[in-house]
Amino acid sequence: MSKALRALGALLLVLLTLGAARPTERVVLAGGCFWGMEAVFDSLKGVSRVVSGYSGGNAATAHYEIVSTGMTGHAESVEVTYDPTQISFAHLLEVYFLVAHDPTQLNRQGPDEGSQYRSAIFYATPQQKALAEQYIRQLEKAKTYQAPIVTQVAPLTAFYAAEAYHQHYLVHNRNSPYIVSNDLPKLAQVHRRFPGLLKPQSQLVGLQP
Repeated sequence: MSKALRALGALLLVLLTLGAARPTERVVLAGGCFWGMEAVFDSLKGVSRVVSGYSGGNAATAHYEIVSTGMTGHAESVEVTYDPTQISFAHLLEVYFLVAHDPTQLNRQGPDEGSQYRSAIFYATPQQKALAEQYIRQLEKAKTYQAPIVTQVAPLTAFYAAEAYHQHYLVHNRNSPYIVSNDLPKLAQVHRRFPGLLKPQSQLVGLQP
């Protein structure tokens, strides 16, 4: 085989590999403690990565002890990387609003209080912004909640991963009283309400109470 043919074959292989690669998108969502949020979104098909972290403030204050003061502008958040050909942004919004948290609670979520626990969507594209705002209007028009939705829709400027011990916290702390009371019920609900969105062999399947 000539060098030219070998080079052409190598080029075709690269092109085929690139064509087979699935495009991914990301969005950063805040809605209370990131432990439960991470577990819920990690259970969805089409979601390849979920990272707990902080968004809304700067790098210098992106540390758990400082964020916990509620004075940094950060919100506990999760960065969700997903394949839009497998799960739509609209489906992510459904899970976010109907299962992952209560969007009517201002600067708190369940037992946790402070601006770091606020409800917020940090969008990465104009399309995400438009869809998020449209979905909120639909929920309000349908009177899905008795109280107003307080979710902020803001541009994503930066996301900072949280400390290692926060990552996959639910998986490693299944019997924690906080997890049992606040986060396992969310997993149970996503299994009941959205079975078609679950990963076939999610490591979280079976963890619900």
